[in-house]
Amino acid sequence: MRTMIGNAALVTILALPLCLAPNAKASALNEKTTFTFNQPVEVPGQVLPAGTYVFKIADIQSDRDVVQIFNKSENHLYGTFLTIPDRALKQDGKSIINFRERNANSPEAVKAWFYPEDRYAHEFVYPKTRAVALAKANNENVPSMPDNLSANTKEPAKTMNDASVTAMKQAPLKAEKPTGEEVTVIEVFPAAAQPTNASSKH
Repeated sequence: MRTMIGNAALVTILALPLCLAPNAKASALNEKTTFTFNQPVEVPGQVLPAGTYVFKIADIQSDRDVVQIFNKSENHLYGTFLTIPDRALKQDGKSIINFRERNANSPEAVKAWFYPEDRYAHEFVYPKTRAVALAKANNENVPSMPDNLSANTKEPAKTMNDASVTAMKQAPLKAEKPTGEEVTVIEVFPAAAQPTNASSKH
């Protein structure tokens, strides 16, 4: 698993050829953080080309587990993604993105986004078929949602009440194990049982 690390002012590189000194300007309210990748990266339902992206929590009032990714100018939405809370690392004021190891000739898949001082990380939920493959390739559990919701991540959601977002939030979540077994998500990600706002501060 690879990691991109940054702080509130500037992301630095720690032996990670995937990243080019990204800028990580952070906003505590929506956790806005900017990252630059020098290679394509996979997010649920799509592959983002190399470039600069802005990660944000979509709704600071109630939907702490929905993340949106924009272009650098924030005038183009690449996708709206369901995440679950997972244990956070000690970050020392730094924003972090963890990647799952990639198969040969495949882009690395974003695993989780950690924001400074959060109790939990935002672990990305992948469509089932892809989650099964990632679980086997990385020998770790991967949260999943039904495959038919893959297209929802790319819908141009304007509010958190849009049908595409509501369908993801209401979907029964599972976890795919490296053995091929499927279990309920809270069996292997117990933090996912926490109230939504628990994934942010304190």
